[in-house]
Amino acid sequence: MTYHFSKFVSGDFDETVERTMEVLQENGFGVLTTIDVQATLKAKIDVDFRPYVILGACNPGFAHKALQAEGYIGTMLPCNVIVQQHEDGKVEVSAVDPMASMQAVENEALGGIATEVQGMLKKVVDAI
Repeated sequence: MTYHFSKFVSGDFDETVERTMEVLQENGFGVLTTIDVQATLKAKIDVDFRPYVILGACNPGFAHKALQAEGYIGTMLPCNVIVQQHEDGKVEVSAVDPMASMQAVENEALGGIATEVQGMLKKVVDAI
């Protein structure tokens, strides 16, 4: 099983980051964190890296359900969505597959939650 689903998109990197944030919001997710990996690596270890942003997305209702079902599930939250520009200039959007990460947790109550969130994240990636 793969641990993410992805899509190459047409358009500028920065526009794709903005569009991804908009589509997440339209589908019930807030963006709790935005990590500019390129800028961070340059500032911290003086490494040049391609444009790469990690968006920490969260649907509060599902996060609450997951936390009620499993007290330590916060170690796997939020759901990360990345936008990256490859060396050939192509821009790709990827989202974590919550089903893959939840398999590590032996709690049947999380299965249904992960399935619903998986569908929502797939919808987000498809809409970008």
